[in-house]
Amino acid sequence: MSETYKYRASDQDGKISTGTITADSRELVVNVLREQGFVPLAVDLQRQGVKREIRLRKKVKIRDLAQTSRQLSTLINSGVPILRSLAILEQQTESPILRTALREIRLDIERGQSLSAAMAKHPKVFNELYVAMVRSGETGGVLDAVLERLATNLEREVSLRNRIRSAMTYPVVVVGFVGLIMMAMLLFIVPQFKAIYDTLNGKLPLLTRVLLGVSDAFRHKFIFVALISIAIFFALRRYVKTPAGRYQWDRLKLRIPIFGKLYQKTALARFARVLGVLSKSGVPILQSLDVVTETVSNSLMASAIKDVQASVKQGESLSQPLAKHAIFPPMVVQMLAVGEETGALDTMLEKIAAFYDDEVTAAVDSLTSMIEPLLIAIVGGAVGVAVIALYMPMFNLINLIK
Repeated sequence: MSETYKYRASDQDGKISTGTITADSRELVVNVLREQGFVPLAVDLQRQGVKREIRLRKKVKIRDLAQTSRQLSTLINSGVPILRSLAILEQQTESPILRTALREIRLDIERGQSLSAAMAKHPKVFNELYVAMVRSGETGGVLDAVLERLATNLEREVSLRNRIRSAMTYPVVVVGFVGLIMMAMLLFIVPQFKAIYDTLNGKLPLLTRVLLGVSDAFRHKFIFVALISIAIFFALRRYVKTPAGRYQWDRLKLRIPIFGKLYQKTALARFARVLGVLSKSGVPILQSLDVVTETVSNSLMASAIKDVQASVKQGESLSQPLAKHAIFPPMVVQMLAVGEETGALDTMLEKIAAFYDDEVTAAVDSLTSMIEPLLIAIVGGAVGVAVIALYMPMFNLINLIK
C-alpha cells in the first residue's frame, strides 16, 4: 500500500529541498530522489490528516490542467525524460490534487505502466478525452504534439466559459438585487399599507389584494414556503440527473429565447473542437465518437452522435445521420460531408469549431450590450407594479372612507 513520505534532500549545488513523495516503501523514495539527482538526507513517513483528505477531493481547475499540459509538452519536446518532467511539474504545480496525481502517475510509470494507463487511474483529473489523446500520442510517437493540442483545447474551453460567465454575471446580480428589493417591500413596506387599508371599509383593487396576499404569505408562512421551494428544487435537481430528466432539461435549454441559441452554438463548438482534435491526433473514429458522447455535455447531441456511431459501424458516412437531428444546422452537415469527400475531415472540424467560437463571442457581446437596458426595464417594471398596487386605493380614498 502506498504511503506518503516526507523527505529532505540536497541537490548537486548543495541546496536543500524538502517535499513529500507517495511510494510503497522508504527505499523506493530514496531511489526516486537519487534518479532525480538529489542526495537523500532524511526520509520519514508522514501521516495523512483528515483536513488533507478533504481538501484533495476538490476538482482540478481547467486552467491548471491546461498549463500543466503545455509545460509537459514543452519539457518532452526539449528532450527531458518523462519521469523527470513529471517530477518538475509535481514540484511547481499549485493544485494539491494535481500534484498528488502527478506523483502517483510518476510512481506507476516507474513500475512499468504507460503514461495513459497511469492517467486513467485519475478520472477526476484526466477525463476520457485526455486519456484517449495521450494514448494516441504514445502510439504514434507524437506525445508532445498531442499534449500541445490538449493544452490549446483546454485553454479555448476556459476562454469560452469565461465569456459565458461574464455575460451571465450581470443579470444574475441584478435579478438577485431585484429579489431582495421585492422581499423587503413584501416584509416591511406592504404591511404598513395593509394596516391603513384595514381601517377602511371598501373593496380594494384586485392588484392590491394580490400584493397583500403575497405579503401575508411571506410574513406568516415564510418557513413553509421556503421548505416547499427547497423540496421542489432538490426534486427537480434529482430528476435532471436521470437520463430522461437530463434530456428534457437540455431540450428546454435549447428553447429558451436568446440563451438557447447561445447554448446550441457552445455545444456545436465543443463537439467540432473535440472531434477535430481526436481526429487530428489519430484516434480511431469509433473511439473518438465514444469520447465525444461523454464530453459534449448535451444529451440531445449525444443521442445524435450515438446514431452516427451506429451508422459508421455499418459502413455509412459520418454526415448523413446528423441531418436527421435539428440540433445540427445544415451548414455543419454539409461541411462534414465535404470533409469526408476530400479526406480533410479534421480541417473541416477545426473550421466549424472556429466559426462557432466566433459566433459565441459575437452572441455574448451582443447579449451583454442588450441585457443592460432589458434588465433596467424589468427592475423598473417589477418595482413600478408594486408601487402602483399600493397606491391605487389612494386614488379612491374618499369612496373607501364613506
